[in-house]
Amino acid sequence: MLKMMTRFQGLSGHQSVPVTLNFPRSPQKLPSTSEAESETSMSEASSEDLVPPLEAGAALCREEEKAVKKKKKKSKGLANVFSVFTKGKKKKGQPSSAEPEGAAGSRQGLDGPLPTVEELKAALERGRLEAARPLLALERELAAAAAAGGASAEELVRRQSKVEALYELLRDQVLGVLRRPLEAAPERLRQALAVVAEQEREDRQAAAGGPGTSALATTRPRGWLQLWRRGVAQAAEERMGGRPAEGAEVPESVFLHMGRTMKEDLEAVVERLKPLFPAEFGVVAAYAESYHQHFAAHVAATAQFELCERDTYMLLVWVQNLYPNDILNSPKLAGELQNVGLGSLLPPKQIRLLEATFLSNEAANVKELMTRALELEAQRWAQDMPPQRLDGHCHSELAIDIIQIISQAQAKAESITLDLGSQIRQVLLVELLAFLRRYQHDFNEFLERGKRLTSYRANVIANINSCLSFRTSMEQKWQVPQDTLSLLLGPLGELKSHGFSTLLQSLCEDLKPLFKRFSHTRWAVPLETLEKIIATVGGRLPEFSELHDCFQEELVEAVHLHLVKEYIIQLSKRRLVLKTAEQQQQLAGHILANADAIRHFCTEHGSRATWLQPALPTLAEIIRLQDPSAIKIEVATYATCYPDFSKGHLSAILAIKGNLSNSDVKSIRSILDVSTGAQEPSRPLFSLIKPGATLSWVPQGWNGRQNWKRKKEKMNSHLAGASGVPWLVGGTAGIRCHAQTAPRPLQTGPAGDGALTSLYIPPRSHPEGVPQALGVLHRRAQDLLCHHRLPLPPAGLGPGCASVGPATQKSG
Repeated sequence: MLKMMTRFQGLSGHQSVPVTLNFPRSPQKLPSTSEAESETSMSEASSEDLVPPLEAGAALCREEEKAVKKKKKKSKGLANVFSVFTKGKKKKGQPSSAEPEGAAGSRQGLDGPLPTVEELKAALERGRLEAARPLLALERELAAAAAAGGASAEELVRRQSKVEALYELLRDQVLGVLRRPLEAAPERLRQALAVVAEQEREDRQAAAGGPGTSALATTRPRGWLQLWRRGVAQAAEERMGGRPAEGAEVPESVFLHMGRTMKEDLEAVVERLKPLFPAEFGVVAAYAESYHQHFAAHVAATAQFELCERDTYMLLVWVQNLYPNDILNSPKLAGELQNVGLGSLLPPKQIRLLEATFLSNEAANVKELMTRALELEAQRWAQDMPPQRLDGHCHSELAIDIIQIISQAQAKAESITLDLGSQIRQVLLVELLAFLRRYQHDFNEFLERGKRLTSYRANVIANINSCLSFRTSMEQKWQVPQDTLSLLLGPLGELKSHGFSTLLQSLCEDLKPLFKRFSHTRWAVPLETLEKIIATVGGRLPEFSELHDCFQEELVEAVHLHLVKEYIIQLSKRRLVLKTAEQQQQLAGHILANADAIRHFCTEHGSRATWLQPALPTLAEIIRLQDPSAIKIEVATYATCYPDFSKGHLSAILAIKGNLSNSDVKSIRSILDVSTGAQEPSRPLFSLIKPGATLSWVPQGWNGRQNWKRKKEKMNSHLAGASGVPWLVGGTAGIRCHAQTAPRPLQTGPAGDGALTSLYIPPRSHPEGVPQALGVLHRRAQDLLCHHRLPLPPAGLGPGCASVGPATQKSG
């Protein structure tokens, strides 16, 4: 039993409705020719209504024949009529089981006198197909008489009319048998087929012999084979056009009825009729073409209407899948129909239009369903509904809903053709990308607005966990190309990153004052400070246990990155200047110990961020080394590992090494001008760290101490004259900043940058702006000097240092 599964998506709810075609077993084979000829019908005829009922006359003939058999006597005239067919047969009561009635007669020549017209008529009215041979002989005798010219034209016409009347009786009997071939006894069916074949041969002979005698009307070709084929077409139309056995006459039921009927009937033709029919009839092709034409006409008529989504899908399923695969290529019919060439139910152009309509409908449906799913999820967030817990993890149904929507649309297209499934995959990926961007946008809004909700953190974790289901389906189930996969994972990565930032926000706030201890204590107790940081992180990690394991590891990697980043920020504060190699080596040792502690803690808790491991040790090595050439090598290697390491970051680290000359600093910085061929960093580190602002370097017009002395005196004069307070700008050749004169008030650098970028000293004609800037200048003077490696000692000015501030007493 062969099953055909169809799924039609309804207009409401877009649910798939399974439909199963169950065909009955194929009927048994027809009895062999050696069986008793008295068998008039077959008990197993699953297609017994293949053709409509016979004419009443034919049925009456069968009834009369049965009555004659019951009485077991024959009329004397009928015996004389068929005496010519019984020559050489065995006596009555001793029939041969291998020779059915009339078979021997058909092989005998017409030696005796031909039966009369009345006798043939009586035989034909009783359904005796053996009368076909004597009738053909009468036709030939009539043609010979007409050719001889011995009879009058009236006599020939009268005799021909009688012969044609007999042919009409014979035709009705023969075609009546062929219209219900499965009901007829095998031998009787063979007799009817033999009559048609003989008439076809006579038609061909008549056509080859040219025009007949003018006294007789032309009656050839009779075309009984064509009449039989027309009968097959009528039978197919009646069978296919019947009402469905079950269900209403909706398009699905009608197509299901036609498909089942065609498959059952053609299988019956192949199994039961093909062995009996001569090859010249092409019985399988005749029935297949008739059924196909009716099916195709019905499909074409349906396609002319404005189709809804359901009917469009149904037509495509039948035209592209069920009809060619489950009917024409079914196991019992594939070999028989291979050379028939039935073709498709619709022309290719119309199929392409239907496919385009289907793709458009599915894209709209998928978009609507995904939008509805996201709206329902956002409502749950806003209503502060906690997410489900599944295996100890926060769980959201949104990802499952979206995956099912995409998968069902994909399967629906593939149920038509695999090629259409490939086409819709691109459409679905476009819709999925648009959905993920909307999802990211709505999630970001929730992160901003829902901070006071009770289930806020749980819903954030649930949405981060959803990213795993999306990513797994894209990579494994949907087999998305790599470039498209990167686009799809982009919104998910942003969603996950923002979620991590939200979850870690309170932890980062707790760590901020601890990291500031490094610079506030001038790195006096770095190990103790780091221990407090690690303890704080370790105490907060259990809060993230409801994340999936892979996301817990990623979150620890984010913590690892944050620890390394904040540590580098503290090193870059420019608040520590070490003049001796011993001090620098001691700091490098502290940095190495802290780096190892950070690495060990994060690795122990699942971090796989091995790319962060050289970040702090290499900086420690740069601080430890004293040879500028060796420092250059380390800097070049470091820039290869971290391409976002800039000159600003390098300057902040070199500011710690107070024993480097200006030329050495400039030479080391220049190593970053050489391209290392590194690509943009896929994982940023220093791009997350804003380097400290630097003062502009001395221009080429700088003239050393004399120039600086004049400008120093000028600064003192302007500051003192504008504020009424004695000011002193003092320093040595180690100062790396310069003052510029400009006809505008004193200005500082950009607000919040933590340092002055330039000092603009106004002339006496423009002093009005100075008082407003004095307070800012006084507060930032020390930061300005420290920013440029010029720290101010607590007690007065020392060698190699500089200060800008009010002079209350003489300073050195």
